[in-house]
Amino acid sequence: MNLGYEGRVAVVTGGSSGIGLAAARLLLTEGARVAICGRDAARLDAARAALGGGDRLLAMRCDVLEKAEVAAFAESVAGWGGGVLDLLVNNAGQGRVSTFATTSDEDWRQELELKFFSQVLPIRAFRPLLDKSDAPAIVGVNSLLAVQPERHMVCTSAARAGVQSLLKSLAGEFAPRIRVNSVLLGLVESGQWQRRFEARADKAETREAWFARLAREKGIPLERLGQPEEPARAILFLGSPAASYITGASLEVSGGVSRHI
Repeated sequence: MNLGYEGRVAVVTGGSSGIGLAAARLLLTEGARVAICGRDAARLDAARAALGGGDRLLAMRCDVLEKAEVAAFAESVAGWGGGVLDLLVNNAGQGRVSTFATTSDEDWRQELELKFFSQVLPIRAFRPLLDKSDAPAIVGVNSLLAVQPERHMVCTSAARAGVQSLLKSLAGEFAPRIRVNSVLLGLVESGQWQRRFEARADKAETREAWFARLAREKGIPLERLGQPEEPARAILFLGSPAASYITGASLEVSGGVSRHI
């Protein structure tokens, strides 16, 4: 299937690692021009070198919670991409492991700000560019926690649910001009899970064995964690002209771990 990305312009926030980096790589492969941002300059430099997109790649340091930095990123993308944006992928923010009893007021404020404003600020900044596209789309990277909360991640679950409501509302408000969809992630291999592996109690346990045990403990029917390229493919489909009649939808990428209908 031709997804129709040839010559189009895409922005991926949190694009220097993990799912964001995988999505940027696939977009470049599909012929798109891709702008990525991240907070860590060294990691961003490594991503730029790994992607090797030449003049079809723009990599810029940007904290998506800083309004001025997001505005500067959007201005740079406008100049580099010809004043048009076809796809905005909002992909930022990790999960916070905490119960209600262990989550402070400040933790709540930080988590809600991260999850909401990593969506709100880029959408506000890039909407004028999206309005100039003939097939504009936004894809929000969210978590299965939005619809299936976990008690050991109470703060993140609540924030994720709010973001899902936001994206659904925007799909209605921005229609018929801009499509807005989301992916709901289960467990996907990432730096966060790698760090947990490295901190394991039994240092003799191999990486393969540790991840396999984790998948069993989490009850994942496919018996493994996802690879970053797998949700990235879902992102590309939802954001493409090939998904032209899909808006307000959420695509679960979780290995079958969900329990809701």
